[in-house]
Amino acid sequence: MFNQISTQASKLINLTKKQHKSSKTKVIAITSGKGGVGKSTFTANLSYIFSTLNKKVLVIDADIGLANMQILFDLKPQYTINDYLNNNIALENILLQTKYKNISLVAGKSGHNYLLENSQNQFSRVINEIKDTEKFDYIFIDTGAGLSSHVQEFLDVSDEIVAVTTTDPSALTDVYALIKMLSLSKKRLFMVFNHTKTYKIGETITQSLINLASKNKLNKNFMVKYLGNIIVDLNIATTGRLRKLYTKELAYSDSTLSIQAICKNLIKEIS
Repeated sequence: MFNQISTQASKLINLTKKQHKSSKTKVIAITSGKGGVGKSTFTANLSYIFSTLNKKVLVIDADIGLANMQILFDLKPQYTINDYLNNNIALENILLQTKYKNISLVAGKSGHNYLLENSQNQFSRVINEIKDTEKFDYIFIDTGAGLSSHVQEFLDVSDEIVAVTTTDPSALTDVYALIKMLSLSKKRLFMVFNHTKTYKIGETITQSLINLASKNKLNKNFMVKYLGNIIVDLNIATTGRLRKLYTKELAYSDSTLSIQAICKNLIKEIS
């Protein structure tokens, strides 16, 4: 009798357990140690290149309190991620279709302090619930700068992480701090150098960061991989002010060709 009851109880427990659902959706965080390196512009334009490859892409503006992705996509969102978390707005109402085929956006709320309302793991819950819809091939998370708890939460839930930086000494100091943090829990980090004259410059600095990590005895199994550089191009800022994506408007410019190469390298690494 006891064995029969025990078996029945086990079956009930197994039925009530929520099974982990694997997803086809890859989550890629685009981050930086320092602000002002062009991370959001890079994220928006990288998403466009992916969309031209017939991939369904969702961009999440996770730059908490300083959201600007709706400007880059020329949208005026009725609802944001804040409404989903705090105002019981349905998930489908924050998944905004942009004017670009295959690109959707979850907008953030600029000037809002999420710290006052959200407990730990709220943001990762949003990502997992979106993954469960199976609507997207890729989710690009545009994180805030720095290493706040918000940023760390988005990095933790991501399958891959791309760091955008420049050759500015303070930007390199901050990105090395990012490397140290990620080496404790992740397998690798991809590097992109923005506003850089040549591919070789970024490659050389990336190797210097790898050598520094080795010298300081960081996790030897953690890999830093260089994806490429985006050259200095004044037209990038111009198209941004016009609320347009330079990879669409300037399809054959050197800056667009460089981000296409980065996209190709990224796909090769994660496929």
